[in-house]
Amino acid sequence: MTSVLVVDDQDLIRAGVAALVRATPGFTSVTEAADGEEAVSLAERHRPDVVLMDVRLPGISGLTAAERILALDLVPPPRVVVLTTFDVDEYVYDALRIGACGYLLKDTPPQRLLGAIATIAGGDALFAPTVTRRLIEAYTPRPGAALRRPEQLAELTTRELDVLTLVARGLTNDEIAAGLFLSEGTVKTHLHRIMSKLSLKSRAQAVVVAYESGLVVPGSA
Repeated sequence: MTSVLVVDDQDLIRAGVAALVRATPGFTSVTEAADGEEAVSLAERHRPDVVLMDVRLPGISGLTAAERILALDLVPPPRVVVLTTFDVDEYVYDALRIGACGYLLKDTPPQRLLGAIATIAGGDALFAPTVTRRLIEAYTPRPGAALRRPEQLAELTTRELDVLTLVARGLTNDEIAAGLFLSEGTVKTHLHRIMSKLSLKSRAQAVVVAYESGLVVPGSA
C-alpha cells in the first residue's frame, strides 16, 4: 500500500491527479499541497511514500522543496517524482542530482502515471522517454573527451562497482542478482553500501555518478 503527496499550484491539475490516485486500489492516502513550503510541512507530518512534485511553484521552487524533503532524513525516505510540463535539461539534471527518482511530463497517460508511481514506490527509477534519450546523449563522451572518475569510487569494492554498473544499465535488483549469482538481499546490501559511501539518496543519483565518472558509457555492452 502506497501513500502519495501531490504538489502543484494549479488547483485543477492537483485535484485531478489526486482524484486519479485516490480512485486506484493500492493507495492508502493522498495528500495535496499547493506550494513548496506546504509540501515540506506535509511531507514531514504525513511521511508519504511517493511525492509527485511540480517544478514551478509559488515561493520556493519544486526542486528546492524536494531537496528539503529529502534532507528531513525520514525513514523510509520518500521517493520524489518530478511531474511537470517543462521538458528542460537544467530541470532534469538538477532533479537527478538532488535525488529525485523519476521525471515525468504532465501529458503522461493516466494509466502510465499510475504504473510509474507503483514502479517508483517499489524502488526503481523512471523517466519520460524523451528525458531518457537526452540523458543518454548528454553522458555520451565526445571524441577525445577525457572521462573523470570521482575519488569516491575508489572507496567501492570490486563487487560494489559491478552492482553500480548494472544499476546504471537499468537492471532491477533481481536481474542484478541473477547476473552476478547473488541473492537479491545481498544485492540490496551492496546497493545500500554504495549509497552510503557515495552519500547518495536515490538510485537515480547512483546512475548519474556511474555515467559522469565514465564507469558506464552509453551504448557499451
